[in-house]
Amino acid sequence: MSFFTIVLFFVYTFCLGLTASFFVKNSENFLERNLMRIGYGLGLLPFLAIILNLFKVPADWRIILAISLLYPVYHVFRNRKNLKLSVATFKITKTDISIFVMLLIFAAALYVYATGAFKYPYLEDDDSWGHAEGIRFMSAVKNVFSKEAHNVRYLNPYPPTYDILFGILHQTNDSVYWTMKFFNALVISLSIIFFYFFIKEFSGNRNKALFATFALASVPAFMSHFIWALALTIPLFFVSFYAIERIKHDKKWRITAGLVMFTAFTSSPTHSTYFGLFLALYLIAKMILEKKILVYHILASVFGLMLSFVFWWLPMILRYGVKGTIQGVGFSFAIKGAKMFSGTGDRVYNFADFFFAQKQNMINSPIGIGIVLSILTIVGIIFLLVRFKELLKHENHWLAITFVWFIFTLYAVNAAKFTIKLSPFRTWMLFAIPVCILASEGTFNLMSLAKGVGGNIGKYAILLLLIIGIYFTSAQQKIAVNTAVWPPGGFWTSGEEIAGYLWMKENLKPNAKVFGFVIEGPVIGLDKYICSWCEDEREFKKIVMNKTAQDINSFLKSKGYQYMIIDGQFARKYGANETNNKLNEISQSNLFKPVFGNNAFILLQIT
Repeated sequence: MSFFTIVLFFVYTFCLGLTASFFVKNSENFLERNLMRIGYGLGLLPFLAIILNLFKVPADWRIILAISLLYPVYHVFRNRKNLKLSVATFKITKTDISIFVMLLIFAAALYVYATGAFKYPYLEDDDSWGHAEGIRFMSAVKNVFSKEAHNVRYLNPYPPTYDILFGILHQTNDSVYWTMKFFNALVISLSIIFFYFFIKEFSGNRNKALFATFALASVPAFMSHFIWALALTIPLFFVSFYAIERIKHDKKWRITAGLVMFTAFTSSPTHSTYFGLFLALYLIAKMILEKKILVYHILASVFGLMLSFVFWWLPMILRYGVKGTIQGVGFSFAIKGAKMFSGTGDRVYNFADFFFAQKQNMINSPIGIGIVLSILTIVGIIFLLVRFKELLKHENHWLAITFVWFIFTLYAVNAAKFTIKLSPFRTWMLFAIPVCILASEGTFNLMSLAKGVGGNIGKYAILLLLIIGIYFTSAQQKIAVNTAVWPPGGFWTSGEEIAGYLWMKENLKPNAKVFGFVIEGPVIGLDKYICSWCEDEREFKKIVMNKTAQDINSFLKSKGYQYMIIDGQFARKYGANETNNKLNEISQSNLFKPVFGNNAFILLQIT
């Protein structure tokens, strides 16, 4: 663990967040004001790196740190006479207590996610190994617009901000593996903080916000510790909508909101698109309810969208063309019939999938709400429909918008059998958002009824029973999934191949230069170095079977490699007989020294 990198993460994000919000009317609450600055900075950090890269300045952590500190240092110097904190006037309010409870929920979520992430010694599934290459690229090359970036799976024209963020963080430690696992868990857990403050601002009720936050942390459908770009997109949903909601206090919030939206629009193909749809529904519903054009909300949205277009999507279109950019991000839909992008886990869901949470689940996008939360959501919807006219009151507009989001996500998650769809199985985490808000509303309506019957004792008895019920029917199942041992991916040829790579991870020094002829992600993801983006090395791999042992030795030595791998992937590509012949040739050359071997993995030292 690198405490230095952890400290730097909060320095980068807090200081950039302060810079992006010093000119607006912030919350009067000290904790809210400063915790949300981490959210703004989380959105601005990748944006800053992209701006630097456009001007051919490397996204080096020292440059990032210096820029991050510019305004905060100036701010401290200018206000040095007013920085004394009077302990005598410091008071803990009910809002502070609510925030402290929320922070406990955040800490519990981080503990579960991080514990689960480090329960096995490899990265999980397939996406993580691809992101490891992008992160290592950004750590070494530090320029997302470099011509070699197109050789990396999740860079150019794929929206790059996830790999940029983690690439900057990796520059100050020697472990891609630890950087990905820890900070992925941390960023996902920060969703808890940002969601709480968004709902508090959205609803104007800290108690409803706190219960909704507990529900979100408990519901299985909302985010696992899976390593992929959605881990960055979802927290920025809440940061962006919080900033938009703050426009009612100060119109200058449109600037901060737009800046944060840049990364929300450039972090993942599907959920950046969903962010735009959430935003459009929010604006349309809010304008209909308030019967006026929300000029500053629209300006904030357009500003964020234009920033993403000018600084990322336009450069990609100029380089790859419209068709190449669309294909590069993974959209391969047929224009005829308007069939949208499908996901690998899409299927038709039934009532049990929603109502009963399971301890065995999908690892990337878990499904299920749980019995108690499902009932509370239904109760919340019933109360909304019974009191439909009250939704037209200004103080209840947030519930109407939530209901619109609920209808939209309910369709999206069930769209597998329909023509128009966008990765239905990935929308469970989005469906969980309005579900938890509505469940909170249902809870408070039940508490109100209980108070009428049994006073405060009845009210809090109902609350306690619901919390216990949610824990046993949702949270337990979520914890089980997120602390289980997950598989390392579907591309491996055997368990022995995995065992060989794990031996390499434990027995070679961090960042030892290890050349693999077929796959690079496991080398990088297990903290060794290979230049997966280098054009000459990529070309050499294509002709390796035509090269002699002497040619291989000379080339790898010229590139500074210390070790070479022949594995199951090699045999799968070239065939078992050809692989054995090549191994015999290599062993007879005396130019390579065997270090470790089994039936699917041979590690050779280059002599």
